[in-house]
Amino acid sequence: MSKRRVAAKIVDCTIRDGGLVNNWDFSVEFVRDVYKSLSAAGVDYMEIGYKNSPKLLKADNVGPWRFLDEELLRNTIGEKSHTKLSALVDIGRVDENDIVPRSESYIDMIRVACYIKEVDKAIELIEKFHNMGYETTINIMAVSNATEVAISNALDLVNESPVDVVYIVDSFGSLYGTDIEYLVTKFQKHVPGKELGVHTHNNLQLAFANTIVAESKGVTFLDASIFGMGRAAGNCPTELLVNYLQNPKYDVRSIMGVLERRLIPLREQVEWGYIIPYTIAGMLNEHPRVAMALRNSDDKDKYMDFYDKLTSVESLPDMSMAKTVQGDSKVSS
Repeated sequence: MSKRRVAAKIVDCTIRDGGLVNNWDFSVEFVRDVYKSLSAAGVDYMEIGYKNSPKLLKADNVGPWRFLDEELLRNTIGEKSHTKLSALVDIGRVDENDIVPRSESYIDMIRVACYIKEVDKAIELIEKFHNMGYETTINIMAVSNATEVAISNALDLVNESPVDVVYIVDSFGSLYGTDIEYLVTKFQKHVPGKELGVHTHNNLQLAFANTIVAESKGVTFLDASIFGMGRAAGNCPTELLVNYLQNPKYDVRSIMGVLERRLIPLREQVEWGYIIPYTIAGMLNEHPRVAMALRNSDDKDKYMDFYDKLTSVESLPDMSMAKTVQGDSKVSS
């Protein structure tokens, strides 16, 4: 008898990951509209921002969704629906003393983002949040830049932890479907008792395709964002995922409504999505920061020069950012 597959769950990251595009400068009305629309669509989780601590992370000119507090959530959401709320934290940027027990919070799930070398520190946080009653995930970023041995060793540690969900994160948007299949199989082998999640970026126009490949292999937590809004090339679009899963609890109509009301006007003000510099960064397994810097320069459309710089032996030490992403305050996704 074949094993019954667990139904997938959608985690919409429009406000959290999309905030990397506009410094989390969303109005309360915008976020409230997104939440109500996701609820009407049957989406399972909304990641409403970061729960990092301002005293541990200097971030000027950012909106309130960078540092969530309970009063903000209460005033924005009001009465919660079935759609749960999620928040992300970064290693070294959250004081667990700033987190109230789940019974006193609007937040249901805390996701801990880390690089492979920080898994032990992530597990320490996860244990604390687990004991406070939260659902937890560990989001292992930049797996495309990690060695086989490092991934295996990290997952063996994670398997002994109380974490609920273990995420495969394509931070650089450089993975193909075959890579996703391989990683899912590897994760399933090393953390057999955990649910898996996937978070994809659209540098190669594969965010949606890679997400459904992961789902077909048994991954149950699927990240997405409305109109694909997210850092640089963006993420798997929520509207496509809602339609694809064909679960009767999902209804794409309300997503189309908030997309029209909120995301289309916002896209005219800030940039995200499939743009060639982000594609080049994905092709070369580079952190998208290099492409974001280009898009903020006077040479933003000089694609050939950008490609030549990234592939030049002389320029590699200066241009390759993948070695230093651990120190960036805006790379979690």
